[in-house]
Amino acid sequence: VTGGELFEDIVAREYYSEADASHCIQQILESVNHCHLNGIVHRDLKPENLLLASKSKGAAVKLADFGLAIEVQGDQQAWFGFAGTPGYLSPEVLRKDPYGKPVDMWACGVILYILLVGYPPFWDEDQHRLYQQIKAGAYDFPSPEWDTVTPEAKDLINKMLTINPAKRITASEALKHPWICQRSTVASMMHRQETVDCLKKFNARRKLKGAILTTMLATRNFSAAKSLLKKPDGVKESTESSNTTIEDEDVKARKQEIIKVTEQLIEAINNGDFEAYTKICDPGLTAFEPEALGNLVEGMDFHRFYFENALSKSNKTSHTIILNPHVHLVGDDAACIAYIRLTQYMDDSGITKTRQPEETRV
Repeated sequence: VTGGELFEDIVAREYYSEADASHCIQQILESVNHCHLNGIVHRDLKPENLLLASKSKGAAVKLADFGLAIEVQGDQQAWFGFAGTPGYLSPEVLRKDPYGKPVDMWACGVILYILLVGYPPFWDEDQHRLYQQIKAGAYDFPSPEWDTVTPEAKDLINKMLTINPAKRITASEALKHPWICQRSTVASMMHRQETVDCLKKFNARRKLKGAILTTMLATRNFSAAKSLLKKPDGVKESTESSNTTIEDEDVKARKQEIIKVTEQLIEAINNGDFEAYTKICDPGLTAFEPEALGNLVEGMDFHRFYFENALSKSNKTSHTIILNPHVHLVGDDAACIAYIRLTQYMDDSGITKTRQPEETRV
């Protein structure tokens, strides 16, 4: 699989229409249907996991990253754990209800929505509010961008984003939908430039956020994380229902520790204390850090350069706190934290200034 991401390919095209979106989702549905027929639920369908087989024009779309996939028997529904990516999670997973193959179809609905307008149906910086939107199925088709989308395309989205999983369309049923199987007469051929423009912004945003989680799985950005966040002695790997409480408390403690480490990192940056910074960070760290302006950096050399140059040129005294932190744990060794970094400082005129950039760290 050498063609890169489907979504990156789309924004590089000179022409992109509703019919192209139909062809894309058809290939995705064919792959999902194949998985479901073989008792496999992917559980993490999202743009990062939609790759092209090659760089040639018209290359086939392939599903990637089956790390969260599960095996099911037929139409089995059970609680397989809370897994997936926030914006693509289904209502039943968020409710912690038994689930199965329909979770993939919900994610396909989210993907199709994005393919048509370049932004997701559910979005909020606050994860709790995002989950409330999803559980309520609170999405719409706003003007003017949806005015040029055919009713058949909207109908398929509605069937995929049906809250009740028992009534949600299946992959095999979706492949028989007129918008898919009668594409040449049903789907619009009009070029969707605004969709491409929005998709470019969407791609840039997820590269700094969602993509971090999948790209950085093998890294250990917080060297203290594993030793600090190990389960305390005496806590067993319970297989009973009480395990939920133990896990929840452990997860909460880990998240609080990540917030604390982030605050220490920012304090070290504010003080220009490279020694303190290196004690917190893994020497082999690789990350899209705010200091790197979204670029991929490896090792500590860049960070030393940042402290010796960028920070030394900024001698403003500042006070920084982090607001609204959201932590996403990735296994035992890594985590992603998104937050608002509130910084107050005096400018050259002695006037107090405030900056509130949004940052993501791994």
